[in-house]
Amino acid sequence: MFGNLTPLNDFFIALGFAAFLVEAWALIDAIGRPTQAFVATGKQTKQLWLIILGVAAVVGLASAVYKVGPLSILTVAAFVAAAVYLTDVRPKVKDFRGGGGTSNGPYGPW
Repeated sequence: MFGNLTPLNDFFIALGFAAFLVEAWALIDAIGRPTQAFVATGKQTKQLWLIILGVAAVVGLASAVYKVGPLSILTVAAFVAAAVYLTDVRPKVKDFRGGGGTSNGPYGPW
């Protein structure tokens, strides 16, 4: 399996693991965000993003570990999905302030 390790092959292995780390980071970040934030900011639903990012993380892990050639287009699609989440969805969801108009003080509701 690792019989022909060359510097270029090592680079692509490292690139695959780096892509997987980005995909895993996106998935973990999405898990921690409130469900209402996704719909309120117009960025689909949390469940849909968890499915997309979960599949992306699995594809990224499989690609990094098994170095399967036909998965290369799927690997790119998985990374693009994670990049879209991190650059477009995450900033909007991160800035979401829930509460619906209640007045909150520094230690809770007034």
